[in-house]
Amino acid sequence: MALAGLAGRPRSQVRRWLEDKRVCLNGAPCRASQRVALGDVIEADPPPVAAAEPVAEAIPLTVLYEDADVIVIDKPAGLVVHPAPGHPRGTLVNALLHHCGDLAGVGGVLRPGIVHRLDRGTSGVLVAAKHDAAHAGLAAQFHDHTIERVYEAFVRGLPRAESGEIDAPIGRHPRDRKRMSVATRAGREARTRWQVRERFAAGRVTHLEVRPETGRTHQIRVHLASRGLPLVGDPVYGGGAARKASFGLERPALHAAVLGFTHPTTGRPVRCEAPLPDDLEAVRQRLQGRSPA
Repeated sequence: MALAGLAGRPRSQVRRWLEDKRVCLNGAPCRASQRVALGDVIEADPPPVAAAEPVAEAIPLTVLYEDADVIVIDKPAGLVVHPAPGHPRGTLVNALLHHCGDLAGVGGVLRPGIVHRLDRGTSGVLVAAKHDAAHAGLAAQFHDHTIERVYEAFVRGLPRAESGEIDAPIGRHPRDRKRMSVATRAGREARTRWQVRERFAAGRVTHLEVRPETGRTHQIRVHLASRGLPLVGDPVYGGGAARKASFGLERPALHAAVLGFTHPTTGRPVRCEAPLPDDLEAVRQRLQGRSPA
C-alpha cells in the first residue's frame, strides 16, 4: 500500500501497523515519529480485514405483514438498512435477526433477508425474505420491475403540469463520487413518474405521488432535483434554499407509502401501505395552515 493509502486511515490503526512492523520506510521497519523526505518509499502490509457477521439486536419494528416466507415492515427515517462502514450495528438487519431468528445465508452474510433498500433518511414500506427461495422470487420481481412502488414526496417548487415522467439515465456524479447525477456518461436507465397531490402556493411546495419504474440509487431524489423540484430537507440534492426551508425536517421529505408484489410462495398478490409519518404529516399540516409555524 502506498503512502496515499495510509492518509485516510485512523491514526491508531496506522500506529498498530507500525508496532507490528507492517509499515516500512525504504525497505526497513520505521517508527511513528520517524521523519520522511522527498523520494522516500513507504510500504504497508495491513492484515486482512475480517467482516464481522451482524448480531441480533432488540430494535422495535412496525410489522405490516408477516408469514413463514416474508416480512414487510414500516421503516422509520434514520434507520440504516444493513451494516456498513460507520454503521456496524443498530440497523434493520440487526433488528430482523432478533425478530425472525435464523436468516443465515439468505441474500448474503452482511445483508441477510434484504432484497431492496431504502435510504437511511427515507421512511416507509420495505420487504425482506426469510429464506433463499423467497429471496430469489422477490429479487426477480424487482429486477423485472413488476413491483408496485408508490412514494409520497414534498418538493420545493410548483410544477406547471399535473403529472409527468422523467426518463434520464443515472450514474455517479462526474466530480462528486458520493453523489448520483443525470449528468453522467455512464448512467443506467432510469424512469420516474410523478403526479401532483396537493399544491401549497404560499410555501411554494408541492406534495407529489411518485412511482419509480426502475430502482437506481437515489433515483427519486436525483430525478426530481434535475427538474428543479428538489425534496424538502434533502441535504445532498436539495441545494442551499431547500435546506434552509426544511420546515424542521432533518431528512429528505420522502416516504415509501405502498409496496405491492406477488407472494414468492403462494403466488397471491400482497399490497402493504404505510401512513405518512408524524414528521411529514406535521409538514403537510403546517403548509395547510393547520399548525403553528
